[in-house]
Amino acid sequence: MQTKRILIFNVNWLGDVLFSTAVIRNIKRNYPGSYLACVVPSRCYQVLKDNPHLDEIIIFDEKDRHRGALAKLKFVQLLKSKRFDTAFLLHRSFSRALLCRLAGIPERIGYRTKKRSFLLTKNIKPPKPDSLHRIDSYLNIIEQAGLRVEDRFTEFFLSDSDKEFVEDFLNKKGVVKGDFLVAINPGGNWGPKRWPKEYWARLSDALIKKFKAKVIITGDVSDLALALEIQGLMQAKSIIACGALSLKQLGALCRKTDLFITADTGPLHIANAIGTKRIIALFGPTHPGITGPYPIRNVVIIRKDKGCKIPCYELHCKDNLCMKAITPEDILEAVNNFKA
Repeated sequence: MQTKRILIFNVNWLGDVLFSTAVIRNIKRNYPGSYLACVVPSRCYQVLKDNPHLDEIIIFDEKDRHRGALAKLKFVQLLKSKRFDTAFLLHRSFSRALLCRLAGIPERIGYRTKKRSFLLTKNIKPPKPDSLHRIDSYLNIIEQAGLRVEDRFTEFFLSDSDKEFVEDFLNKKGVVKGDFLVAINPGGNWGPKRWPKEYWARLSDALIKKFKAKVIITGDVSDLALALEIQGLMQAKSIIACGALSLKQLGALCRKTDLFITADTGPLHIANAIGTKRIIALFGPTHPGITGPYPIRNVVIIRKDKGCKIPCYELHCKDNLCMKAITPEDILEAVNNFKA
C-alpha cells in the first residue's frame, strides 16, 4: 500500500506557526503512517525544527527567494516532484492555493474565499472574524475535513545542545542557582503591541531592587538597539541577550527563568509551549482570546480597557493608549502575588 503524502501550507508568523503544531500532531495521529511535510517561511523554521510529527520542512519565502515568477515556478516543480496527495492550506492566500493547484496536488483543503474557492477541492466555510482563537481556527479546517481532533496544545522541541548553550550563557553572565531570574521581551513585530521602553526600565529596576532579580533582556538582533536604550534608562544592571540566542535557545532560556514578561509576540507562545514557570503577558491592540497563550497555564494576562475597539490591529496608532495604560506597578502587583 502506497504511503499517503500530506502537505501543510502554513502561515507566516512565529506565534501562528506555533499554534499550527496542534494541527500537525492531530493530522499525524489520523494518518500515522503518512509522509507529512510542512511549508513555512525561513524565519519560522526553528519553530518546527525537531518536531517528531514532521517528516520534512519546506521553505517558502514569498517576499525574498521566491519573490519572482520564475522562482515560484521552480517552487511549483519542487512540490510536484514530491507527489503529495493532499494539501491542507492554513494560510488563506490565493497564491498558495494556486501553487498547490499548479503542483497537481489532487486534494486541496482550506477556507474558501471569493477569489480562491475554485482552486480548492474542499472549501471550508470560514468562521466569523475574530470568533475563534487561532489554534481553533486552524484545527477547524481539519475537523471540517473529517479528521479527528483529540487535543489542543502547542509544542516546541529543544535539543540538548540548546539547553547546554543556555547553561553556559547564564554561567558566563554570573547567573547562579537560586537567583530569581526574570526575562523581559520588549520587542514585537509591530509597534502598537510594544510597551514603552521607559516602563521596561522602571520595571526592571524595581524587580532588581525589590526582589534581587537578575533581569535578562531578550530579542533578536533587530531588538538590540531597543535593549540598549532600556539598559541606558536603568539605574541597575541588566543582561542583554538580543541576538545572542536562537529561537531554540530562547526556549531553553525560558525553561530556566522564574518569570517571563512580554507583549503579544512569538516568544510569548514559545515560553508557554515549553512550560515556563510564570508568564506575564501584556495585551493592547490584540485580543488574548484570539492570539493569546493557549492553553493558559501559568500565565497572567494584563490588559487595560481604554474604550478603544479591541482588537483593532491599527498598525499606525499614534497614541498607543492601551499599552501605556499598563503601568510597571500593575506588573509588580502580579509579581507580588507570585511571590506571596
